[in-house]
Amino acid sequence: MTTSPRPFAAQAPAAGSRILGTGHHRPDRVMTNADLEQLVETSDEWIRQRTGIEERRIAADGVDVGDLAAIAGRSALADAGVDPSEITQVIVATCSNHERSPSAAGRVAQQLGIPAPAAFDVGAACSGFEHALAVADMSIRTGASTTTLVIGAEKLSAVTDYTDRTTCILTADGAGAMVLTASDQPGIAPVVWGTVPELADAVTINGEGPAFAQQGRQVLGWALREAPKISQRIVEAAGLTMEDIDVFVPHQANLRMIEPLAAALGLREDAIVADDIITSGNTSAATIPLAISRMREAGRIPSGATALLVGFGGGFSWAGQVVRLP
Repeated sequence: MTTSPRPFAAQAPAAGSRILGTGHHRPDRVMTNADLEQLVETSDEWIRQRTGIEERRIAADGVDVGDLAAIAGRSALADAGVDPSEITQVIVATCSNHERSPSAAGRVAQQLGIPAPAAFDVGAACSGFEHALAVADMSIRTGASTTTLVIGAEKLSAVTDYTDRTTCILTADGAGAMVLTASDQPGIAPVVWGTVPELADAVTINGEGPAFAQQGRQVLGWALREAPKISQRIVEAAGLTMEDIDVFVPHQANLRMIEPLAAALGLREDAIVADDIITSGNTSAATIPLAISRMREAGRIPSGATALLVGFGGGFSWAGQVVRLP
């Protein structure tokens, strides 16, 4: 005899989530282009012309991804006015964590004294933070979390081949974070995401080396050809037009990629385009939250600005969403 199964209990959903605060951390050590001239055949002029980068930050020995993430997370909590005890979920986007277990998110919870959050890492390389932000938003919308700490953190110096002048001039270390909470008015628009399977090996980190490597021309070609179309889809998913975008924050991979991409979008003349790559280098999953936090700290972003986030890179994965900044 069969009976109808009892329905599962449903958690109360939220209309959406919003960003309460942002934070970041950059290591103290500055590696200039002149420093790189001592390590590999290159020059300040060559690096600036091809990447726009003037300097980058490098973490000290013994400092891992979890340490960088925790400092950025503490900064975001302070900006949001949120106590660690209020956090119910910690998500860290990274592709360079030295430890396989525990996760970097677990280390963050441990270091910040967050009592018992759901804590896990997201590995989607340079678009990792946008993936993590989407998961955090979905968790809050479904009632699985009430307040989430989302962090992008990388120690790319640990996986950089300093004999390869095409990649070592790009990579850097750092972290950026956001605190999300439930909101009657959604401040995170639907994510648009996907992969390009034929480019899966265009950006890699060899676990046996480990060494970061990329097929730069393929990545640049894809970004200039496809990223404008994807950006348009992201804005449309939010029910907006490019005229509504106050701030454009693409993955800070290369200034020579960012500039033509921004020009192709038809943004307003007064729209702000993130250029943190110049002094922070490429920090993979950390670039977008790091750029936003630093721009807010410098007063470059007006309160309540509407920002378009677009990340792409290893995997080959891409993701983005429109957000309302604090």
